This record gives sequence, C-alpha cells and structure tokens, in this order.
Amino acid sequence: MGKREIDDRFKKFGTVSFTATTKVNDFIDHLENDRVSGTRCKSCGQVYFPPRADCHACLSSDMEWFDIDGSGKLMTFSNLGFAPVGFQEDVPYRIAVLDYGEFKVFGRIASDMADTDIQIGMEMKTIVNRLADDRLNFVFEKV
Repeated sequence: MGKREIDDRFKKFGTVSFTATTKVNDFIDHLENDRVSGTRCKSCGQVYFPPRADCHACLSSDMEWFDIDGSGKLMTFSNLGFAPVGFQEDVPYRIAVLDYGEFKVFGRIASDMADTDIQIGMEMKTIVNRLADDRLNFVFEKV
C-alpha cells in the first residue's frame, strides 16, 4: 500500500498559516482563480463565510460553493497598532466587517486605502490579494 498524499493547499492562505489541511481546501483553488468563495448548504440553504464543509443548522455535509461578488456595506472597522504573533510586520493595518445581506465577511481593508477614504456604510468589495511567497488572502477595497 502506497503512502497517502496529504492535501495541504490551505498552507498557502494568509500571512501566517495556522493549518495546512482543512475540509475546504478548494477555497485556495478559488483564490488562485481570483474568486473569493463561501459555501451554502444544499439541504437547508444556510450560507457560510468563511466556508464550511458541514452545516451546523441541519448537520448536512452536502455543500456547494458560491462566489462573493458584488458589494457589501462596511459595518465596522478598526485600526490595529498591535498584532498577534506572526503579524507584527503588518502593523498598522485595518480589519473590518462587510455586510452582504445574506452573510457577513470579516477581513482586512486594502493597505492602499487612506483612513479618510473609509466611512461606515460605504460600499466595498472583497477581492483576492496576492502576498509574497505565493501566498493568498482577501481584502476589502472601495467600489
């Protein structure tokens, strides 16, 4: 019997990867194709971002992918001057929550946006962000 190959695509996500494997490794393929995606339960319609492989509402594992497109409204944001281990070189940076109606997305605001350009309620979109060393994440930018 041959050695089992490990699907560790998720190690490419973010500035620091806290896990290399997950049940939603296809998320990385979507990012590589310039798509930020969540999952939806085919049984009950529950929507998830970040994506999940299993539905907490009905306990189904029959999930489908959907793309986060269009715009969301900026609900809140915060300027961070301190960071957890592994993110110290990133400060200062901004984190935020966008409301897409059916779901919300938590993430970072693009570093090229000035503080004066950011206002609660403004329309923003979620885009793929390519980092050093072939790593990927997503950020919010002004529509």
